[in-house]
Amino acid sequence: MDERKRDSIVAYLRRRMAEFGIELDDVAAAIAQDQIQQKSAKYRSATGETWSGEGEMPQWLKQAISAGQSLEHFTVDGAAQSTPAAGPKVDWREDPFAGSRLATAHTSASEAR
Repeated sequence: MDERKRDSIVAYLRRRMAEFGIELDDVAAAIAQDQIQQKSAKYRSATGETWSGEGEMPQWLKQAISAGQSLEHFTVDGAAQSTPAAGPKVDWREDPFAGSRLATAHTSASEAR
């Protein structure tokens, strides 16, 4: 990002913060709270939505599971160390079919052709 664009965005944010009475401490507290929530998350989507595993399952996770994705797929690294890695790590955020039936197709079905 070029310096002029950055300065313009910073000036805009400062004006909006002053307009709504938001202080830097408020922003810092909100960021700290977000970081605490991220650390307590057991499940995370590719878009950053999280769930601690407590309470009702969020809609994004219900939809992914009903589309054929496993709950373990969304486990945050470190939350479930009991399952060993079965192969190379795959970045599912770049997969346009992640969470769809196409992502859950079994290799035995394709070998039968």
